[in-house]
Amino acid sequence: MKVYVVYDSENGHTEALAHAVAEGAREVEGAEVRIDHVRDANVRLLEQMDAIIWGCPGHFGTISAGLKQWIDKLGYLWARGKLVGKVGAAFCTTATEHGGIEMTLLNLLTPMLHNGMIIVGLPGTVKENVLYGSYYGVGVTCPVEPSPDAPPNLPTERDLALGRALGRRVAEVAGKLAAR
Repeated sequence: MKVYVVYDSENGHTEALAHAVAEGAREVEGAEVRIDHVRDANVRLLEQMDAIIWGCPGHFGTISAGLKQWIDKLGYLWARGKLVGKVGAAFCTTATEHGGIEMTLLNLLTPMLHNGMIIVGLPGTVKENVLYGSYYGVGVTCPVEPSPDAPPNLPTERDLALGRALGRRVAEVAGKLAAR
């Protein structure tokens, strides 16, 4: 089954999480995973995919402009029902603990619902999600760096484990649906 991970990232935080999501999906037998920054992503490839996972930094509790602009290109797919029944999931990063993670995730899921996609989140039974996760996807906080010269506060190993868990779960669900 084919999984497409599309992400927007400005300073590497969300990119690191996107690669963890793709890594988790690749752990599932039979998964073919493609990962693209939104500037290189092609909406026409979505028709060929069984699962689509997209993510971005949260900007004031909503989708980044780069990913939103890309999502807005899905109109012709929506009009023809080309994404109906495909598996979808979302991930994001924010700079502060209360920076709108859940709002950003919900805003990322809304276009999937409009396109008739089957949303996959992380239930509490996923061990990585028990204490530090979200049921809506993966959202992590990467604090603002103290200066422009400081190394980036990239996602922690615990954050990346959540990303891998989401990728695995999406690929597993997509594989089950594709086998029918």
